[in-house]
Amino acid sequence: MSEPPGAVTLAEAAPVVDTPPQKPTAQRVQPLRRPGRWIATAVVLVLVAQFAHGLVSNPFYQWDRFGYWFLRPVILDGLLITLEVAAYSAVLGLLGGVLLAVARLSKSPVLRAVSWTYVWALRSIPLIVVLLFLYNFSALYQTLSVGVPFGPAFFRFDESRLATDMVIAVVGLSLNEAAYAAEVVRGGILSVDQGQHEAAAALGLPKGYQFRKIVFPQALRSIVPNYVNQLIGLVKSTSLVFYVSLLDLFGTAQTMGSTYPGDIVPLLLVVTVWYLILTSLVSVVQFYVERYYARGATRSLPPTPLQKLRTGLADLRARIRREAAV
Repeated sequence: MSEPPGAVTLAEAAPVVDTPPQKPTAQRVQPLRRPGRWIATAVVLVLVAQFAHGLVSNPFYQWDRFGYWFLRPVILDGLLITLEVAAYSAVLGLLGGVLLAVARLSKSPVLRAVSWTYVWALRSIPLIVVLLFLYNFSALYQTLSVGVPFGPAFFRFDESRLATDMVIAVVGLSLNEAAYAAEVVRGGILSVDQGQHEAAAALGLPKGYQFRKIVFPQALRSIVPNYVNQLIGLVKSTSLVFYVSLLDLFGTAQTMGSTYPGDIVPLLLVVTVWYLILTSLVSVVQFYVERYYARGATRSLPPTPLQKLRTGLADLRARIRREAAV
C-alpha cells in the first residue's frame, strides 16, 4: 500500500538521540591453574620448615658451643692456612695446566704423549694417595740432585729439609689441579675459531706471538670462568692436607675434637659453615668473572643479584597497581 505524498514515516518522526559509545569492559586473563606446582611447593616448604626446626631445636647440635668455637684464634689460624694452600695451589695449578695444554696441542709426539700420560695418571689417582706418597717421598729419595743422567750431579740437597708440610700440601694439590686445569685450558684454546689461527698465519706472525696475542686472550673467555668453578673443588680438597700433618681448618677442628670430645659436632658445624662461606665467595667471584667475559658474546650482560632484586620489586609494585586498578 503506497503512502500519500508528504506523509512522514515513523522512523523519520522519531527523534534522533545521540547515545555515547559503550565503554569496553576490561576482561582479566585468568592464569592457567597448576595444582601440581602448588602441591610440590607446599611439600618442599614443609620439609624445609621441618629441617630448620630440627637444626634450631635439637640440643645435640650445641649452638652455644658453635658460637664459642666459630671465631676462636685456633680456628682462624687453621682457616688462614686453608686460604694459603688454596691460593698457592690455584696459581701453580693454572700455570701447570697451561704448560700441559700447550704440550698436548704440540706437534711433538713426545710432548703430546707425556702430557696425555700425566693428565691420565693424575686424574685417575685419588688426591689422598698423591699427598701420602709425597709425604713419604723422603723414604724413597733421601737426597735430590740435578745433573747429567747417569753422570755427575751439579746440585744436591736434602729432600727432608725442603719438603715441609706446607710444601707437600701445595705441591700435591698443584699437581692434581694441573691435570684438571690442563683440560680446561685445552678446551678453551680449541674453542677459538679456526679462522683466527688462519688469519694470524696469513699475516706471517710467529707461532709464539700468535698464541700470546691472538689465540690465548680469546681462549680466556672460556678458560677463566671454568677454572674459577674448578676452584670450588680445590677449596674443598684442602681438607685432605690434614693427613700430611698440616693443621688447616679441618685439621684444627679434628685436633680440637680430640681434646674436647664433647664438642665434636659443634666443631664440625664450624668447619661446615666456614667452607660454605668460602665456596660462596668463590661462587660470587665466578658470577662476576663470567659476566665480565660475556661482554661481546651476548647482546646484554646478565643482571647482577642487586639488579634482579630491583627488577623483582618493580614488577611486584606494577602488579599491585594493576590489581588495585581492577
